Amino acid sequence: MPSPDDLMPLAAEMTAWRRDFHAHPELGFEETRTAGIVADLLKQWGIAVEDGIGVTGVVGTLTGTRGAGGNRAVALRADMDALAMPEATGAAYASTVPGKMHACGHDGHTAMLLGAARWLSENRDRFGGTVHFVFQPAEESLGGAARMVKDGLFDRFPVDAVYGMHNLMNLPLGTIAVPKGAVLASSDTWEVTFHGAGVHGARPHLGTDAPLAAAQFIAALPMIVAREIDPLQAAVLSVGHMAAGARNAPNVIPSEVFLCGTARAFNEAVRSHLEARLVEVAHSVATTCRVRAEPRYIRRISPTVNHPAQAAVAFGAAQASAGALAMDDHPPLTPGEDFSEFLAERPGAYVWLGTGAPAHPEGVHHNPHFDFNDEALTHGAAFWCSLVEQELA
Repeated sequence: MPSPDDLMPLAAEMTAWRRDFHAHPELGFEETRTAGIVADLLKQWGIAVEDGIGVTGVVGTLTGTRGAGGNRAVALRADMDALAMPEATGAAYASTVPGKMHACGHDGHTAMLLGAARWLSENRDRFGGTVHFVFQPAEESLGGAARMVKDGLFDRFPVDAVYGMHNLMNLPLGTIAVPKGAVLASSDTWEVTFHGAGVHGARPHLGTDAPLAAAQFIAALPMIVAREIDPLQAAVLSVGHMAAGARNAPNVIPSEVFLCGTARAFNEAVRSHLEARLVEVAHSVATTCRVRAEPRYIRRISPTVNHPAQAAVAFGAAQASAGALAMDDHPPLTPGEDFSEFLAERPGAYVWLGTGAPAHPEGVHHNPHFDFNDEALTHGAAFWCSLVEQELA
C-alpha cells in the first residue's frame, strides 16, 4: 500500500495546484476555472473525463489492469467551491478575488484527489476495477451533491461504494480518523414570523405584542433540546437572525417580528422531533400572546452517517497509509456536509484528515485567517491511493 513517502514526488505539484486554486477561489456552481484545470490535468494522465455534471462538476474515470475481478467500482469525492468572505492570511498566494476565499480547505481536497489520480494513473497495475474521481461543486450549502445525483451521477458512473475526506485542524498532522457511525449533523434552517397588532409603546394594551412572543419563543428553544432530547443524543437549535421595528422608532411596538436560525441533529428521529416541536412551540407561544405565528422548517442537509462495512475498509486503508496515526473512530461534529446525499444513494464512508494546529490562532474553518496545511497533501493523497488498492484488490 502506498505511503505519504510514495506520494512525496508529487508534493511540489500538489502544493502548486492547491495554491493556485487558493489564489483563484470560485463560489458554488461558478467553479469553471477550477473545473477546467481539473479536467485538463486528468486528460493529460489518460483518464477519461466528463464535465458539466451538476453544473460545474467533473468526473474522471480510470480502470486498473491488475488481474481479473474488474467489475467493482468506487467513487472518491473532493469538493471545489470557496466561500463568500474576505481573506486575511496575508499569504503570497492569497485570494485575488475580493470577497471570496478558500476558508474550508476545498482547495486542498481538490489538489489531493488530483495527486491521487495522477499516482494511480501511473500505477494501474496495482488495482483492478474502476475508480471514479468526483470533483463536486457547491458543497457550501448550495446543494452541489444533490445536483450531481439529479444529473444521474450514479446512473452514469455506477459504483459499489463512495468515499469522502475533509481536513480537520488540531488533529495531528497525517492522522486519518474514520468515524464508526455519525460523522456530521443535519443542517436545516427554520424561520418564524410573529404577526401582531402594532401599537404605541406607551399603550401596549391596545395592541398585541409580537416582540414579546418572539422573546418567549427564543427562551423556549433551549427547553426543547434540554428536556425533550435524550441526553445521550445531541441537538442544536440556534437563532441566527432577528428583524423587527425601526431603530429610530423606539416608542413603537412593531406588528411583525421575523426570526430565523439553524437546527442540527445526528439522526432522523431527533431531526423530525426538532421540526415538529419548533412548529408547535411557535404556535403555542403565539396563542398565549394573542398573535399569529407563521413557522417554516426547511430541510437542507441530512446527517452524514458512515456505513459500517465501508468504514471498516476505510480504516484498513488508513492503517496501511498512516500506520499508528490511523484512528478507528471520531466523535461526531455538528457542522453539516452534503456528502450525505451520496451516502443516501450508495454505501460509503467519510474520513477526517488531520492537518495539525492552524498557523494562525484564529485560523479555524470559515475564518478569514484559515489556510490549508500543504504538509497534509501527501498524507491525504496516500490514503486515497491505499483505499483504491484496498477496495479494488
